[in-house]
Amino acid sequence: MNAVLKESNPYADLFDRQLEKSRELALTTAAQRTDKIRRLLKAILDARPAILEAAYKELRLAPTDVDAQLLMIKTEAEFIVRHLERWMAPQPVQGSLMTLGKVSYVRYEPKGTVLHISTWNAPIAEAFVPGFGAIAAGCTFTLKPSELAPHSAEVLADIVAKVFGEDEFAVVQGAAEAASALLALPFNHIFYIGGHAVGRIVLRAAAEHFATVTLEMGGKNPVIVDQSADLAEAGRKIAWGRVANAGQVCLAPDYALVHESVVDRFTSELANHMAAMYNADGKGFPHSPELPRIVNRKHFDRIKALLDDALAKGAKLEFGGETDADDLFISPTILSKVTEDMRIMREEIFGPVICIVPYARREDAIATIRRRPKPLGSYIFAKDREAIDWFLARTTSGSTVVNHNLIQSGTNPHLPFGGVNASGQGRLGGRYSFLECSNPRAVVEDRYPAGDPNIMFPPYSDKYKRMVAQMLSKEIKLPDAMINAINGIIRLSAMFKK
Repeated sequence: MNAVLKESNPYADLFDRQLEKSRELALTTAAQRTDKIRRLLKAILDARPAILEAAYKELRLAPTDVDAQLLMIKTEAEFIVRHLERWMAPQPVQGSLMTLGKVSYVRYEPKGTVLHISTWNAPIAEAFVPGFGAIAAGCTFTLKPSELAPHSAEVLADIVAKVFGEDEFAVVQGAAEAASALLALPFNHIFYIGGHAVGRIVLRAAAEHFATVTLEMGGKNPVIVDQSADLAEAGRKIAWGRVANAGQVCLAPDYALVHESVVDRFTSELANHMAAMYNADGKGFPHSPELPRIVNRKHFDRIKALLDDALAKGAKLEFGGETDADDLFISPTILSKVTEDMRIMREEIFGPVICIVPYARREDAIATIRRRPKPLGSYIFAKDREAIDWFLARTTSGSTVVNHNLIQSGTNPHLPFGGVNASGQGRLGGRYSFLECSNPRAVVEDRYPAGDPNIMFPPYSDKYKRMVAQMLSKEIKLPDAMINAINGIIRLSAMFKK
């Protein structure tokens, strides 16, 4: 680190201490790392009352929704604890004709210092899923939680302080200035969960130090409702997927592409299920204990502006549309007759509003999706297997769910979670978090002499020249089993020579 940066950056000393600590952590065992993960998980679960209180203050989240985040964290931690020893072990790889007599394997070593700039919509889960990966890989971890979730940030700091020293796992609170100062430091890997504007800043900062980056940035996620879909099922599941967390979910369906033959029935089912879930007693959506609020006035005004722009340009309000700025409340809302010139069809909504877009031909639905950047998630509702496969083959996204939505993240640690191009890069979850924080180091050990060990060195013999020329001129069809057998003979021969 240059002297000017060291003197001017308020976190330079913290970084230096973590850099030094990272060299110690690189030598820790799987047992030592899993013990830390177990202790951190216990501290998280012990802090459940404080986590529930913070989530209610920030988003008015119901306890069950917060517990779902805690369950995701618990699943991640326990999965890593079960598998980490195997992940850390050197991974043998298949030998080749050119590595006869040698042993080849991959050794996963920690990248070193890891920074995570997190967001506010699920602050506990979004903090610790990458954090577990860094601990598992043997890295230090600096977490910068969102200033838009200040109560959760305080709880995060308290939890971490109970288990770690700052030289190993630090929580840095603050706004954009804190994030900028941290990004100026030469971390080895950076996680970022949030929007595109900051994502570009993170990438530029990472380039200064050649840091690797994991980005998860959301986008306009499409849901396709084929004419073969079970419309009641689709309506119920999409109503939940769009309104969960008041729509403030990076994977939430943003707009529904519905076959024109079923669009009216689907819209009716969607509205009925929104009412059944969030206005079951008929007292009105504002009184639902399961309907959260928008995080702050700025985001409320942004969503309201998208809604007003769409209605002013001819969109039809099919359902909902209630708003209360003082309460940061937006009701579950359905729009139809939306057009490409409306902001709501160009920008991520991140609120409990969904747009219905009818299509006549499958190709029309695909064209609508392709006019937008690649999404984080996509969803297909259909009973026709051919239709499912047709849409899967012609769309791309970080993840896809068939006949459901929002269930691909935090439910199966064997699955990678992340985006593609504009919706992100890299993957999170289970072993993937560990891999993001690890350098897969290729190792070749030259153990057993095979033939003439000097044949490859200059001056090149005619025999060696002919060997290379023959390998270059024809396809090498030596099966792996034969290579393994030859390697076995070479090893046995070497043992007998000893």
